[in-house]
Amino acid sequence: MWQRMKRVFRSMFGWMISAAEDPELILEQNIRDLNDQVPKMNESIAMVKANVTLLEKENQKYKNDVTELTSKVKAAIQANRDDIATTYATQLQTTKSALMRNEQQLLTARQAFDKAMQVKQAFMKEKDRKSGEAMQALRDARRAKWQSKVADAMESFQVAGIDATHDEMLQKIQEQTAVNEARMDMAMSNVDTQGMKIEEDAEKIRAQELLKQFKQEMGMESPATTSEGGDKTLGKKVGVQ
Repeated sequence: MWQRMKRVFRSMFGWMISAAEDPELILEQNIRDLNDQVPKMNESIAMVKANVTLLEKENQKYKNDVTELTSKVKAAIQANRDDIATTYATQLQTTKSALMRNEQQLLTARQAFDKAMQVKQAFMKEKDRKSGEAMQALRDARRAKWQSKVADAMESFQVAGIDATHDEMLQKIQEQTAVNEARMDMAMSNVDTQGMKIEEDAEKIRAQELLKQFKQEMGMESPATTSEGGDKTLGKKVGVQ
């Protein structure tokens, strides 16, 4: 019975967590977490580097002490002061032992620093890869949301009957245009276009005759003799001597 209750509670809490999870927010938080780890890693590497630097300084100091004590031992021997030479020799032996320990520690510290740099390089490479994947996933998610909105808009157009109304209105306008064009053709066919053309040509002829008469009155053109032997004009008669 207890196992069954545990499964029930786990399923309930699992459903609540799944419903509350937002993949985009989680990916963005993951990117921030990865970026936040870089300063911490740099701080740790800096501590390792500082340890290497300190050991290098101590190593150099021990080497200087060994050189100085060696000179003192030799000087005491030359001065026939074996007691002083023995004291310096003891210090020299201690310093050499310290130098050997320091060199071993320095070697270990340098190896630790190199290892830390390799770990950082691998971490940065993995961070860039995961960040790139996350950014691409976020872009895909935003594009999917936009596509979903477009799909919803298109579906709402179809549901509202806009497509059908649009086609119906276009059909009605085309039918109305065709009817008006037919009416215009019929109206034009009922008009005496030939008579209108004849009247238009007659107006042009009368205008040309009037223009000719003005030119004759102004002496710019000689009057023409008609078949009846007389001069006929539309305006004032002009005699010819």
